[in-house]
Amino acid sequence: MRKILKKSFVFAIVAAVALTACKKEVTPKPKGQLRLDYTSAKYSSFSNISPNCSFTFDLNENSKVKMKQDCSMEIVYPSMKATIYLNYKPVRGNVNQLLQDAQKLTYEHVVKADDIAEQPFLNPASKVYGMFYQVGGNAATNAQFYVTDSVKHFVVGSMYFYAKPNYDSVLPAAAYIKNDMRKIMETIKWK
Repeated sequence: MRKILKKSFVFAIVAAVALTACKKEVTPKPKGQLRLDYTSAKYSSFSNISPNCSFTFDLNENSKVKMKQDCSMEIVYPSMKATIYLNYKPVRGNVNQLLQDAQKLTYEHVVKADDIAEQPFLNPASKVYGMFYQVGGNAATNAQFYVTDSVKHFVVGSMYFYAKPNYDSVLPAAAYIKNDMRKIMETIKWK
């Protein structure tokens, strides 16, 4: 009986060594990164606004526009689950109130935002003046802007995603749409 136990024990050790000795060296795999590629933006003039609306701008052809009342609109990015909301307001001696409302809208996100960077925008040739806000962190919006001629026209734009804010997850899409928002600001022309 002892001989059988010794042989079984020796056999088990030899089998264990043989099985573990033949394995290749195990190396951990690097962490994968999600790669999000979006089509290159192609812009065309968007003047398909109601005749009562007093502005035009260049629009990314990859987006879809839903017109609302009073020259307001939603610029939808279905593949990114995001929307830019544009709201037009005529200036009737209330430019200071409109500016305060636009700034208040941005700074309501300060609770969740890591930072809010302001970037002034001036285009004296087209009489377009405004501010672009980049909102960092897990705020509901990642970017907002307003533009005005200070006399007749005022436009506010803000970007929202149809998902719980997670800055790291939406960063590539947010960067893509921020470029479109800047393009809208830079190309607005008053009628």
